[in-house]
Amino acid sequence: MTDLATIDDVQALLAGQNYVCGRALATVTFLALRLGRPLFLEGEAGTGKTEIAKALAAALGRRLIRLQCYEGLDAASAVYEWNFAAQMVAIRTAEATGDRDRDTLTRDLFGPEFLIERPLLQAMRDQPGGPPVLLIDEIDRTDEPFEAFLLEALSDFQVTIPELGTVKAPEPPIVILTSNRTREVHDALKRRCLYHWVDYPDFARETEILTARVPEAADALSREVVAFVQRLRTEDLFKKPGVAETIDWAKCLLALDVIALSPEVIADTLGAILKYQDDIARIQGSEARKLLEETRKALAPA
Repeated sequence: MTDLATIDDVQALLAGQNYVCGRALATVTFLALRLGRPLFLEGEAGTGKTEIAKALAAALGRRLIRLQCYEGLDAASAVYEWNFAAQMVAIRTAEATGDRDRDTLTRDLFGPEFLIERPLLQAMRDQPGGPPVLLIDEIDRTDEPFEAFLLEALSDFQVTIPELGTVKAPEPPIVILTSNRTREVHDALKRRCLYHWVDYPDFARETEILTARVPEAADALSREVVAFVQRLRTEDLFKKPGVAETIDWAKCLLALDVIALSPEVIADTLGAILKYQDDIARIQGSEARKLLEETRKALAPA
C-alpha cells in the first residue's frame, strides 16, 4: 500500500510530522500498512491514538476521513443520508411544472444528486493521491449492533445503498480504530485488526515528544513539566493527564512567560492538565507543593 520499506522508515515518516513513535508502535503500524490490515489502538485518553492517524495522513499525502463515534451512532449516520430538504424542493418543483411522471421523479429523488455521503461511504470512494486514512475514533462509545455492521464493512471494504447498489473501495483505505476502553470491544472486531496498547510514555520519550511539539520551551522547563505530570499520574485521580495535557500545559506556561514551576503557577494553571474539579481540589495547595518538591528531587543530579 505504501513504499515504506522498514520500521525505521515509519518512525522517520511520523517524526517528520512531530509524532514521536516507539519501536513497538512503529512495528505494528508498518505491518498494518504492509498487510492492508486495520490498526486497532487502545489506551487511555490523550496518549496519541488519534494523532497517529492525522500524522500518517499528512505524511503520506492522503485524505483523512474521521468517523467520530458516539452512543447511538447507526449505520445510516456513518454511511449516507438522503438530502430530505432538497428532495422536498424537487417534489414541489415537479408538482408545479408537471414535467415528470411519478416513476421518473422517484428515480431522480434517490440518485447521486441527493445523496449525502458520510465517512464510511467517503472512504470507499476513489481519492486523489491514493486510498484515504479512515479514522474510526472512540469505537468504544458505540454499541454492539454498530460493531457488527462495521465488522462486515471492514471485511469487504464495501457498503450497500439499497437505492443505488453496492459501493466497493477500488483500494482498501488505511483504517485506524481507537478506543479509550470505556467498555470492551467485541473480539470479532479486534480479530480483524492488528492491535496495540498505547500506554503513557516514559520520562525520556515524553520529554522527546514535548520537545518535538513545543520546541520553543527551554529544556529545563520541559523536563520539569514532564516530571511533574508523570508524578501527577501516580496520584489517585478521576482522570489522569495524558500527553495531550502535557503539551497544552507547556504551551500555557510559555504564554505566561514562565521559566520554572512554582506552587503559585501550578495552582493558576491546573485547569490545563486536570479536567475535573475534584482532581483540581485534591492537588491544589500543599499537595501541589509536595509534588513539586518530589519532582525537583527526582530531577536533581545524583
